Amino acid sequence: MEILDKLESIKNRWIEIGNQMSDPGVMEDMKRYVQLNKDYKDLEPIVAAYNEYRNILDSIDNTKEILNTEKDPEFRAMAKEELDELAPKRESWEEKIRMLLIPKDPQDTKNSVVEIRAGTGGDEAGIFAGDLFRMYQKFCETQKWKVDVISVNEGTAGGFKEIVFEVNGEGVYGIMKFESGVHRVQRVPKTETQGRVHTSAASVVVLPEADEFEIELNDKDIRKDTFCSSGPGGQSVNTTYSAIRLTHIPSGIVVSCQDEKSQLKNLAKAMKVLRARLFELEHNKYLAEMATKRKTMVSSGDRSAKIRTYNWPQGRVTDHRINLTMYNLQQVIDGDLLEMIEKLQMAENAERLKDNFVE
Repeated sequence: MEILDKLESIKNRWIEIGNQMSDPGVMEDMKRYVQLNKDYKDLEPIVAAYNEYRNILDSIDNTKEILNTEKDPEFRAMAKEELDELAPKRESWEEKIRMLLIPKDPQDTKNSVVEIRAGTGGDEAGIFAGDLFRMYQKFCETQKWKVDVISVNEGTAGGFKEIVFEVNGEGVYGIMKFESGVHRVQRVPKTETQGRVHTSAASVVVLPEADEFEIELNDKDIRKDTFCSSGPGGQSVNTTYSAIRLTHIPSGIVVSCQDEKSQLKNLAKAMKVLRARLFELEHNKYLAEMATKRKTMVSSGDRSAKIRTYNWPQGRVTDHRINLTMYNLQQVIDGDLLEMIEKLQMAENAERLKDNFVE
């Protein structure tokens, strides 16, 4: 069976990685050791499932052998009963292994840097960007994830022109990545006196956090500028030059951070965002390939793709990637995103299974 050959190959690779990790030469190369350790942990659940599946198959073979050779009616009845119990176990483990063999985005386990930016719609777009930020804050609370704001540009009527924040926790990017794209809102704006429904938008970009082993930054490629932090309307927050602006000269990417009072803390946060944005350039090549196959991953790097509409008059939320409409708008805005994201994950897994699993 091809599936058994595939599983045996994975087990051999897992054993080989374990042996490499104990090699003193490999242990001295931290970048390689970190990657091997990650690969080892990723393969471990598949190997454990394979061992269990192999035991079940061996038990089935042994039981069939008894049925073929045993003459005693009582022994044959016991063997038949055992075989009836083993068959559904085999099917269950085959399904688990199918899911485990679905190729995963190698970035799924990472923390994320999230950027929300007001789009079309004037002041209402800024207010909506604020609504999205609070929605994600509440969702992250339910997941026991930590949210750390990196930079804020407040809107004139509330909300944000732009807000960048970091989310730390287990498997953050694998869940938050589905939020990348344009979010559209249809409602009567607070600034509207005629009571007409307007359409506004905000864009969300979710980046996997890149560590120092993946993005090596050269100091000579970065221009660092300091300036005084400021609040809404240009009001000075402090008189020390604690805010940081980094310009990556080769790519032209500019990152600024003024959320902390300490220049060193702002620099550390700005470097995280810079690494994430540089990593995004490479990561988008991978995502572009995936997007040609999978509609659920608007992670094609195309920030202009409309993914979701929040319609206040009808109390509905529609995700356009999987044509899913739910009439629980208030719950979603209050951070109840898990059901929608799980449906997106299921759709993506179904597509990955179809594209990549070989019977």
